[in-house]
Amino acid sequence: MPTSRDDPQAEKTHTRWTGLVASQVFWVVLATFIACIALSIATSTFATSENLFNVTRNFAFVAIVALGMMAVIVTGGIDISVGSTIGISGIVLSVVMNAGYPIWAGIGMGLLTAGLVGLVNGVLIAYLGMQPFVVTLAMLSVGRSLALVISRSRTIFEFGPDGSKLLALGGGSTLGVANPVWFLILFVVLFWFAFGWTRWGRYVYAIGGNRYAANLTGVPVRRIICSVYVLCGLMAGVAAILEVGWLGAVTTGLGTGDELRVIAATVVGGTNLAGGVGSAFGTVVGAALIEVIRNSLILLGVDAFWQGTVLGTFIVVAVLFNRLGGERQGE
Repeated sequence: MPTSRDDPQAEKTHTRWTGLVASQVFWVVLATFIACIALSIATSTFATSENLFNVTRNFAFVAIVALGMMAVIVTGGIDISVGSTIGISGIVLSVVMNAGYPIWAGIGMGLLTAGLVGLVNGVLIAYLGMQPFVVTLAMLSVGRSLALVISRSRTIFEFGPDGSKLLALGGGSTLGVANPVWFLILFVVLFWFAFGWTRWGRYVYAIGGNRYAANLTGVPVRRIICSVYVLCGLMAGVAAILEVGWLGAVTTGLGTGDELRVIAATVVGGTNLAGGVGSAFGTVVGAALIEVIRNSLILLGVDAFWQGTVLGTFIVVAVLFNRLGGERQGE
């Protein structure tokens, strides 16, 4: 009687299916789908167009930053300063526009600030050999302090003559979809292409897989590591611009705690904290699941204080899956 081993095509299909089921991304997609169905049945408000609009917009902010975080973690690093990068970038954008400068000047200065934060992180980590956790922890504090200094600890809600353009950019919609979601779609395509089809993307995975081997084969390790921190900073800057446009006001608390949600989304989406594994699609799905859970807690009337417990639990479970997956591959 013929078996799958006698049929190369059947064996190939079986291998693909086994690999799919073993993938953390598969289970995250399934969990997100089940959660959406369950919430649609359990509540009368989840599946409404207004709530879905809010869910997709809110998770887009996190997912945009998580894409940059994914690049950092794939190299074996971490960036816990993204929350303060969002804060200082949003403050700089607001101060510039509040002074009467056009929106392009505000956006440019906001992105420049975010990129400089990433560059400082990258230089200290890649070229001076400092630990990513220590460097980005210090930058988290520095970023918050500078945001207070630049804004003079005031709330900014006037954005000059181009204020309406900024509000439309982050708070508006196109074809019924929130503008931040369109930006997310664009970045997902760009990251997919960069990681799957460019030399830079191959280098990033190579460094995460084995940094020393990558260095011996001619990969510019330091330059690539520095670049992913700059990229992460820039993605935080993009999210800051969109968030300011959505909120219509900026305080020095902008982005506080976002580093936790960003890292959670990245890890839940299958990016391995040990480096070498990660995908743009998985990262976005991870961000979506985190937001669906957060939204469900609100709709079901669960105390907001429990949200941190749920988020922390998901991080632990995701890391456990990563660890078990690594052990299975090593057998």
